[in-house]
Order: sequence, then C-alpha cells, then structure tokens
Amino acid sequence: MAEDFHKPTQFSGSKFESFTGGEDPAQISRVAHETAEAILSRVRNDPDPAIVERLVAYTDEHGIDAVAELWSRATPRSLPGALWRIYLIRLLIRQDPTGTAYLYQRGAEVAVTIDPVVAGAPTPTGPDEIIALANEILRGVFTGDFAVALDRAAAFCRVIAMGCTSVADDSDAAAPARSSELTTRALRFSTVAQEFTSSARLWRLGSLE
Repeated sequence: MAEDFHKPTQFSGSKFESFTGGEDPAQISRVAHETAEAILSRVRNDPDPAIVERLVAYTDEHGIDAVAELWSRATPRSLPGALWRIYLIRLLIRQDPTGTAYLYQRGAEVAVTIDPVVAGAPTPTGPDEIIALANEILRGVFTGDFAVALDRAAAFCRVIAMGCTSVADDSDAAAPARSSELTTRALRFSTVAQEFTSSARLWRLGSLE
C-alpha cells in the first residue's frame, strides 16, 4: 500500500456500505481479491510481530480510505469483503469506545446465547477492554485461525445488536427517534454478523475467495 493516503476519516454507524463507484467493476473486484489474498498469505506465512501490529494499527495512522478503496465494494461473503468489515468494525469501536462498550455490556447482560463468551471481551467491559477486543480480533486474522477470528467478529456484532435492541426498548417511549436509530443499528450489526458467519464457513470449506 502507498504511504500517502488521507488521514483518518470519521464514520458514523450508518456508513457500513457508503463507498460506491468505480470505472470498471471487474477490475475493482480483481484488485480487491488479489490484494486481500496477497496480504493475508504473506503475513500468515511469516507472521512477523512488527508487521502484524502495523497492519492492525494501519487505519489509526492512515485512515480507512485506503482500505475502503481496495475492499469496500467486494461482496460481503468474500475474503476482501470480510477483511473490509473487520477493519470497519474496529474503526467504529475506536471512534466511540465508551458508547460501544456500553452497548456491548448491555448486550452481554441480556444475551441468552454463548456469543459473549465467543467474542471474548472481559467482564465488565469498558472502553479499554472493547478497544483491546477489536485489536485482538483483527490480530487473529493474521496470526490465528482465520475462521475463529470471523466467528469472534460475528459474535461481537450479535452482542452489540442485542445491546442496541435492549437500549432501544428502554428509549422507545421517552426518545422514539433514538430508539429507531438504535433499532436500525441493531439490524446492521445483525446483518454483518451473518456475513462474518458465512465467510467463516466458506473459509473452513476452502471456498472463501
């Protein structure tokens, strides 16, 4: 990747799929898949800790634009699509660690599934813990079982979705606009969770490209 990308860009929770355009969809798709495969294969074959940490923190210094340009238009159930979503989830966490930790903690409290255990955040979950979780999941993409990293990302998204729904229920009468926004956010996180789960299954079958 070049070194002269834009500085960090702020994303709201509504911008999961905001990047559009491109002159040649076939070329865009080919570049997305080739770069995702090249980066992942190179690092996983020789997981130098310094390189891994640079990749984990890449968007902190350079912003999300470069990653978005490469991978944001890839289909969700693909290698570049999965990588894009993990980087984007990490960015959203870092932009509002306090709010994200609150939603995660609420979701973990109301969850009736093992998702909080799979995601792996400490309890109680504060801003520092939620940032550490985001870094750990992304680090696992390059150094651990890729499918497990995707499963953890999916579980995180489901916990956040449960937290959003729970807070939305509390806010429904007093703040209906806030409740509606949280319900929409819960749907987005649930959708991304499904995409991560599908990508993990494809990876285990050797079919995630």
